[in-house]
Amino acid sequence: MARRSRLARVAALGLLGVLTLTGCDLNNEFWRFGFPEGVTEESEPVRQLWTGSVIAALIVGFIVWGLIVWSVIFHRKKGDELPRQTAYNLPLEIAYSIFPFLIIAGLFFFTVVVQNDVQERSDEPDTTIAVNAFKWNWQFVYPETTGADGEPVNTVGATDEIPILVMPVDQDVRFEVASADVIHSFWVPEFLFKLDVIPGNENGRDNVFEVHANEEGSYVGRCAELCGSYHAYMNFEVRVVSGEDYDAYLAAREAGQSTYEALETIGQDGEATTTRPFRVGDGYYQQAND
Repeated sequence: MARRSRLARVAALGLLGVLTLTGCDLNNEFWRFGFPEGVTEESEPVRQLWTGSVIAALIVGFIVWGLIVWSVIFHRKKGDELPRQTAYNLPLEIAYSIFPFLIIAGLFFFTVVVQNDVQERSDEPDTTIAVNAFKWNWQFVYPETTGADGEPVNTVGATDEIPILVMPVDQDVRFEVASADVIHSFWVPEFLFKLDVIPGNENGRDNVFEVHANEEGSYVGRCAELCGSYHAYMNFEVRVVSGEDYDAYLAAREAGQSTYEALETIGQDGEATTTRPFRVGDGYYQQAND
């Protein structure tokens, strides 16, 4: 009994240590457990869900490993006498039926909370950008602008040109995504979020989400849904710039400048830096850089 009491105290102290650590700032490389660091406000709850899930799994794992070690040590063979045989243990069976259900229910609850948080939309976003996916490229439209041709400013990717989506930092940006043919998926890994692009709206699905980027930079975007022969090359780039540069970029585009020229105007690279067109045979296919 004394040994069991000591083991119980050690287990309790270990659990208390884990719970204490969870109250600290866990947004560092160690506590992310290999999870990438996001660049939007919406990515933080996703990272927290991952960290909490891994910690919960480790707690369960240590309990199971502890029970295995305890059984090996304290129930090892001590002679030739056959131990007392037990057909069943009703309290134990009830426990290991209820505890997994409680764990699953807890994970489900926190997953729903994070999902609702990530998919929450503001009544009036600061910026709206329409994203049109097609086999096998992207079009980005800025509906609140008017180009030199009288149409909204837009950027369309081509086999020899990576399309660049320009968005402002520290603003609520709404993406309205649509597909011209099959199911695609709009995915920027650093957003820690992706959304399937469902063709049409007859099924009632609303292909809209918002992000609030908190870091400027260039980030590769991909199609994350197998959409055909050249799915793997359907890449794009997200360029997060300051609010002033974003306004200047749109003004340059409205004046008739191309995406390349407008980006050069605000001191940005005119071509994508995170992914590039890659020539194979007689055609161009997009390939992400390592």
